[in-house]
Amino acid sequence: MGTGGRGRSGGRGNHSLETVQSVYGASPWFDTLRETLTATANRSRWSSGGRVTPSTQPAALPEHSYGGGGPHHVNNTAHPAMANPAQPHGRPDEVLAELHAVVGRIAANVEKVIVGKPEVVRVSLVTLLAEGHLLVEDVPGVGKTSLAKALARSIDCSVSRIQFTPDLLPSDITGVSIYNRQDNDFEFRPGPVFANIVVGDEINRASPKTQSALLECMEEHQVTVDGHTYPLSAPFMVIATQNPIEMEGTYALPEAQRDRFTARVSIGYPDPQAELAMVDEHAGNDPLAELRPVSDADQVLKLVHAVRRVHLSQEIRRYAVELVGSTRRLPELRLGASPRSTLQLVRAARAQAALAGRDFVVPDDIHAIAVPVLAHRLVLTAEAQAARRSSADLVRNLLQRVPVPQGGLDPSGQFQHNPNPHR
Repeated sequence: MGTGGRGRSGGRGNHSLETVQSVYGASPWFDTLRETLTATANRSRWSSGGRVTPSTQPAALPEHSYGGGGPHHVNNTAHPAMANPAQPHGRPDEVLAELHAVVGRIAANVEKVIVGKPEVVRVSLVTLLAEGHLLVEDVPGVGKTSLAKALARSIDCSVSRIQFTPDLLPSDITGVSIYNRQDNDFEFRPGPVFANIVVGDEINRASPKTQSALLECMEEHQVTVDGHTYPLSAPFMVIATQNPIEMEGTYALPEAQRDRFTARVSIGYPDPQAELAMVDEHAGNDPLAELRPVSDADQVLKLVHAVRRVHLSQEIRRYAVELVGSTRRLPELRLGASPRSTLQLVRAARAQAALAGRDFVVPDDIHAIAVPVLAHRLVLTAEAQAARRSSADLVRNLLQRVPVPQGGLDPSGQFQHNPNPHR
């Protein structure tokens, strides 16, 4: 199987991840991510005729360029989309190596608490790098809040927690203006939303009116109270947990609220071995209480800037638009994915590409994150619900039906469309 330039297994491009693993210890997150991306590449419908197969292994950091290539991708500088000298500083391959190191540390930290769920950790980190918000939905007791708190504690930044209850008010989230007698004026008291990472526990136990207090925060990164607008800190991420709507005392999240979450993950029950390891780990101590930050807000911002500069070709953009647009034509859906979801899909694809060691997005990146990014936004018809159809299965079916761009990369790193790859 073709790989990205010198970044193929065993080459010098593999040293960055090996260094991370030797320093911070082995983690199943690395192996699972590598296996997931490799399997996705094997299933990819890219043509093999006259194309270059990009490397899909996160360890395959190129020796001279910010992403692999192959025989036709030999330029030693980043493509024009990466030429902006703004943050982050340093050579692109150095930035990717730093990204792998930081992400590896955070993943290993989170996996001390969330055992045996590397795919959930991967999606969480993709959401963080994509400047998005994460919705963790599952039954009680599987570690939803622990995942949110572990990710928040792994980064040295301001963190707040909001326990959503039926009597919670919008002002309890955003803040309130209080009259100051000494100054004879109102002064604003910021609410818990003024933090880098906001953990919203059991968000669907609050009324829709209270849930809507997060709409402006999540979309515009600002809060408006009494006609005054207050900006939020950067980076800003909401990690919300919720129980299934069938649980007693819950309110369904409004469509506008769900659409603002970049991705949704479900942790699920651990397998017996992972559950036994969890029992052993928690027998004498609390791993969550012992977590220490392994990164900080400035470092995360630097990596976010790097992800923004990952190249997105016109062919990949059209593919993302067609994939999202196809959800609006499905008869099983009452509501398809919005244009906002298209933007969040390509942002997450950029983050996925960066985790894979590339400075350009390929269709495999879209495939790797399409289900967690799109499925929670889709609203099934009553007939589809009665037939027990799943929105995640509908997205998977679309990934098989929507034509994938056929082609490869030219020497400048641009995606070349090949409408007839067999010639």
